[in-house]
Amino acid sequence: MLRDGVTGDWIGTFIGHKGAVWQARLSSDASFAATGSADFSAKIWDTHTGECLHTLPHGHIVRAVTFPSQPRPQLVATGGFEKKLRIFDLTRPSSSSSASSSPTSPNGSGPSSPTPSYEIGPGVHGGNIKSVIWSMDLNIIITAADDKFVRWWDLRARAPAATYELEGTLGTCELDSISSSPSLSVAAGKSAYFFSGTQPGQLLKKITTSKEIAAVALHADSRKFVTGGGADTWVRVYDFDDERELEVQKGHHGPIWTVSFSPDGKLYATGSEDGTVKLWKFCSEPYGLWR
Repeated sequence: MLRDGVTGDWIGTFIGHKGAVWQARLSSDASFAATGSADFSAKIWDTHTGECLHTLPHGHIVRAVTFPSQPRPQLVATGGFEKKLRIFDLTRPSSSSSASSSPTSPNGSGPSSPTPSYEIGPGVHGGNIKSVIWSMDLNIIITAADDKFVRWWDLRARAPAATYELEGTLGTCELDSISSSPSLSVAAGKSAYFFSGTQPGQLLKKITTSKEIAAVALHADSRKFVTGGGADTWVRVYDFDDERELEVQKGHHGPIWTVSFSPDGKLYATGSEDGTVKLWKFCSEPYGLWR
């Protein structure tokens, strides 16, 4: 489902998946959307027409999708329960670009020609891949998996340029590319890990709280970060420098599995198991419907 980021108004619905959608991401120019699903497929959508441009069959649940940060991207990367990081070439159309997630042609006459793809680092991931992030350096892709490792993959070498082992159950992994100092935020256990957005594997800070953290997002320019809990239903805002809890937002009625800032940094969104996405104002001046 596509909604207006300021008002929350409904724009359109992408129809085609036959299972739960685990993740959805927009390209940097918002011309394409990518979705990963429990129906063992990823799909690429035209956000203007709602047309499904590509259906990318997988052997298991697709947990994560990502585009490179460029207009009308020609590649997409996926990860999930296959434990494989895969990159698909979207410039090569296939007959499977229909609403069906089956690797057979739309008329059922036989196998279709799949969108070309290749795997990075076969056999390296020891757990399901929960997050895939395309770095601002287009030669680097970041993965975070249930084996508790974050890996920075050099696409030229098809091998990790850096790895970092986390403590605790992995939550979200998000890149802050809107701030003047890009950073990668990772939630695991009761800790939030903050890495450089430009130097693979460089840990900037680890902050441990008294609560389990399922989701985290940093806005580096404001020196604040937001967390969502898997064990409770509250959203918390912290000061990045002195690690103080500044605000507690209540309103969700289920665990909060994702947190993300708007491109202008004046809003953040939280997604919950209660079936809602909530938008929270992150600025002092009036904004959209907020006064």
